[in-house]
Amino acid sequence: MSTVLDPAANPTLALAIDLMARPSVTPEDAGCQTAMAERLQQVGFKIEMLPFHDTLNMWARRGQGKPLFCFAGHTDVVPAGPIEQWHTPPFTPTIIGDTLFGRGAADMKGSLAAMVVATERFIAEYPEPAFDLAYLITSDEEGPFINGTVKVIETLEARQEKIRWCLVGEPSSGKQLGDVIKNGRRGSLTGHLVVKGIQGHVAYPQLADNPVHKAAPALAALAAEVWDHGNQFFPATSFQIANIHAGTGASNVIPGELKVMFNFRYSTEVSAEILQQRVYAILDRFGLNYQLDWTLNGLPFLTASGDLVAATVSAVEQVRGITPRLETTGGTSDGRFIAPTGAQVIELGPINATIHKINECVAIADLTQLTEIYHALLVNLQQRLAHAKR
Repeated sequence: MSTVLDPAANPTLALAIDLMARPSVTPEDAGCQTAMAERLQQVGFKIEMLPFHDTLNMWARRGQGKPLFCFAGHTDVVPAGPIEQWHTPPFTPTIIGDTLFGRGAADMKGSLAAMVVATERFIAEYPEPAFDLAYLITSDEEGPFINGTVKVIETLEARQEKIRWCLVGEPSSGKQLGDVIKNGRRGSLTGHLVVKGIQGHVAYPQLADNPVHKAAPALAALAAEVWDHGNQFFPATSFQIANIHAGTGASNVIPGELKVMFNFRYSTEVSAEILQQRVYAILDRFGLNYQLDWTLNGLPFLTASGDLVAATVSAVEQVRGITPRLETTGGTSDGRFIAPTGAQVIELGPINATIHKINECVAIADLTQLTEIYHALLVNLQQRLAHAKR
């Protein structure tokens, strides 16, 4: 077996296997954070466990008083799904050829392992770096995200502990490792719409009021609306109906109400408040009797430039020989809770083709090179700060 494929000689692979073998289905942590904490303590980190309700969070910091760089991520994973459809047991990490299979391989225990090993190497080279180091790790990213990163950030803000740079290890890569860095994310706003009518017999429509018929033109108008045109960093705002339901299941009953769930993924060209106002205007134009509740899942954020972007792009170029694209597409991440504090936030991790799928996997060579990228990022940041002091 080559060195890169041998867990005994590949510390990133060995730690990834250890973490993946722990069935940490959200919001469970299953000992992952303890395993990480033990490694980080050995290189000078102070560990602070922050449990909130059913969620375990870890804040680990090395140093005090210098600008703070933070690795952020999550130990929880989505459920495995039908076990019989997996080629290998989802929580028994298995190497087949040059690939590591198992739940969490790409999202995101491979990233966590790469972070820890890269940090250990960096501290061995720079025992007194020009910046402090931290880890913000949660077990509530794949779940309702109410007791995880958002609570840790509230705790840090209350004691005025600020993160300057943050790398979230989400699987950002598309075709090859490092081809995409997420330097922001779109906002997410969900609407819960109930259109009210009058239930009745389909044979006597004059005695009823069908909310589906009433709502259909309004929903078509919402779907056809151009909300904005995006900008150089964000695609145009997207409106999508996610769920729609009406009726009793009987073919002879006009429904009494229609329930619709829709979602905006929106750019910085609009705000949640503007989108809400425009939705109300469209619904009112069609004279609907409705109730509408909103859930703001996250604000858009953008790290357009700065030390973190420059150091990370350079790290990918050094290790992979490619220049990554900066993108803001995709879903939400815990970066949306960190960016509003003023931190520069980016996301960089493995290829995302198999995340949340049956037979999730990651190329072992990618784990090794991701470790090298994270290490190069830390070195680049160190050199930039050292140069700035001259």
